Amino acid sequence: MPLEKANLAQKLAKITDHWQPKIVGSVNDYHVKIAKIEGEFVWHKHDNTDELFLVLDGAFTMKLRDGDIELSEGEMIVIPKGIEHCPVADSECSIMMIELAGTLNTGDQADSDLTVENLETL
Repeated sequence: MPLEKANLAQKLAKITDHWQPKIVGSVNDYHVKIAKIEGEFVWHKHDNTDELFLVLDGAFTMKLRDGDIELSEGEMIVIPKGIEHCPVADSECSIMMIELAGTLNTGDQADSDLTVENLETL
């Protein structure tokens, strides 16, 4: 397989729906995903893996049970496994996530309308 660079801005331009992560690469057993988010997601947790969020454009709030964390462009947060969280974006925000391959976006809330089981690769 040839090595190729990925232009995240071009890949983000292909995303039209919010809360629909797309795979843009992989590192060992982890997927590198991008998504556009807006509004409030669902409270959830991932029992078996940490999750990294990096803001590419815009801003969002990571709600946590013990307080909220505001994130702006260029900032990131790692949510440790087992910690309940709920991303909220007042306006459209573009993010990159790194998660263990096979991780459902809604974690322990797998029956949510926002669950994406079969991720598209861009």
